[in-house]
Amino acid sequence: MTLFRHSAVGIADLTTDGTLAARIAEQMRYHTGRRAAPAELRSWERSLPVLAQDLIQAGLGNVEVLIEHHLPLTSKRADVVLAGRHPKTGGSSYVVIELKQWSRAAAWQDDRELVLIEGYPNSPRLHPVAQVRGYCDYLADFTRSLDGQPDAVAGAAYLHNATAESAVHDLYEYPQDLRGRLFIGARRSEFTDFLRERLDPSVPGSPYADQLIGSAVAPSKQLLAVAADEVQRREQFVLLAEQKLAHSLVVHEVERIRRADQKSIIIVTGGPGSGKSVIALSLFGELSRRGRTVLHATGSRSFTLTLRKVAGARQPRVQRMFKYFNQFMDAEANELDVLILDEAHRIRETSVDRYTPAQFRTGRPQIEELVAAARVPVFFLDENQVVKPGELGTVADIQRYAASAGLPTPIHISLDGQFRCGGSEEYVRWVLQLLELDDGGPVPWTGDPSFEVQIADTPEAMEATLKAKMAEGYGARIAAGYCWPWSDPRPDKTLVPDVQIGDWCRPWNVKGDRKVGEAPPAALWASDPNGFDQVGCVYTAQGFEYDWSGVILGPDLVWRNGRFTTIRDANKDPAFRNRKTTDDPTFDRLVRNTYKVLLTRGMVGTILYSPDPETRDALHQLASGDLTRA
Repeated sequence: MTLFRHSAVGIADLTTDGTLAARIAEQMRYHTGRRAAPAELRSWERSLPVLAQDLIQAGLGNVEVLIEHHLPLTSKRADVVLAGRHPKTGGSSYVVIELKQWSRAAAWQDDRELVLIEGYPNSPRLHPVAQVRGYCDYLADFTRSLDGQPDAVAGAAYLHNATAESAVHDLYEYPQDLRGRLFIGARRSEFTDFLRERLDPSVPGSPYADQLIGSAVAPSKQLLAVAADEVQRREQFVLLAEQKLAHSLVVHEVERIRRADQKSIIIVTGGPGSGKSVIALSLFGELSRRGRTVLHATGSRSFTLTLRKVAGARQPRVQRMFKYFNQFMDAEANELDVLILDEAHRIRETSVDRYTPAQFRTGRPQIEELVAAARVPVFFLDENQVVKPGELGTVADIQRYAASAGLPTPIHISLDGQFRCGGSEEYVRWVLQLLELDDGGPVPWTGDPSFEVQIADTPEAMEATLKAKMAEGYGARIAAGYCWPWSDPRPDKTLVPDVQIGDWCRPWNVKGDRKVGEAPPAALWASDPNGFDQVGCVYTAQGFEYDWSGVILGPDLVWRNGRFTTIRDANKDPAFRNRKTTDDPTFDRLVRNTYKVLLTRGMVGTILYSPDPETRDALHQLASGDLTRA
């Protein structure tokens, strides 16, 4: 969606009467429900008239000007996209422009991709050439009408207020190419020459703008090939037994639906470690290799960012194919061949949040958006990992929606093998019974040669044991129930040790996407070695695994009268504050699911600790195989 569209001549008229910024602001409020910030208004008022003047001077009054053009399936907008016919090839031609009002800028330290601008000495910005190149690459990768036209998109960073080359000299050290050129006000003729090389002045640009705006959204064939090569070369995505069977069944159904021109829903269920995410990524690679339009999505920020890092390590372009569940609100029906929905137990009632544009606040169920986006949506889920109010990714939820929409009954594939927790089905079953998420109730742990269970008497003892395991070459983490406050970092950028038990205290993992001191960002807590010094919660642990798992059972789950019971007042998770939306039975179920997630992250062993003496004593009895005194 473009906030504002006009020919270059029309833009020039609007800048003359001074109404352009006000009209764009009006469109922003209509389409997004958000008022334009003063800085945005100033930017439009100061930059767009200069661009309009340059277009007229270049004789390009016929080109179509798309202002604040939304890049599909993202929250990003390009300042301006110029649309017209290429003067040499006769094909469509688009110039993405990043407008900057900077008059001075310098490289930041030794990193050429980051720059400092006047007035902000401590806030490095992304180099504008890197920014516009990223927009161009994304547009080319996800606009189906541009597939096979690598030269149709060009990019320019235009610093129109930079009237002295010496004031921005450092910026020229950054590499430039067709999709990322740097222009300044002091050399305006170079900018207009560049535009004339890309846009035919004699042909109206409106048909080409229509083509761009109306194009289907899907990853390009080139991007699919890159993704296939990136994922399929990784040995950690090799499949075993039931995993390979599930993979083959999904591929077979995708091909059948393609030939029959129909629609199908697939649900793949399995417990922790059954290989859901491995299968999902293997399918992503295989379907990309076959040229099927496929995207991967999750509802977990930590999980998605980690997948982007792992699966797109060598080819950053691949990272764009990993989305979030709430990015399909404006997707056209069946635009994709396949949409892989990992961690689908995180599906929400709706995709709406405080940033959602007004036109999407329709109450449309998120599951409807996801099913509509692809001919074959594939849901990977574990029903016992629903841990937050408003999450409804269960088999029954998906089946009910399919029935209500008149769609065929979903195909259900169940994974029985356990590949996390050392392959110990016994341990996973013990956890489910311990938390009364399975029939039978708590039973003593009878042992398994492939998996170890320990009970710690103090948090210090737990931490010491895990450090010893790390010294032996194992990975380890400590996670806890959300039963302690969670403070923001101090002004000196240190973390507050909120998790306090006696004399032992540690901070929670970092809340955001940037590291604090040596503590990694939230998304990397489970994989960065420096994550051991913080306590993780279910939102950062879910979806990950490590060799040894230390779990602190908080006072919201205690042993009383021969079973675990939940204590709502002991829980500090803001998600559970509203008793109207989360009644006590729902709270009880979600807290048990939370600890089920935490207790099934370890691949070699788990160490449990509870600050509650009665609970700790019961755990000792359970782990020793004797329940008589618990």
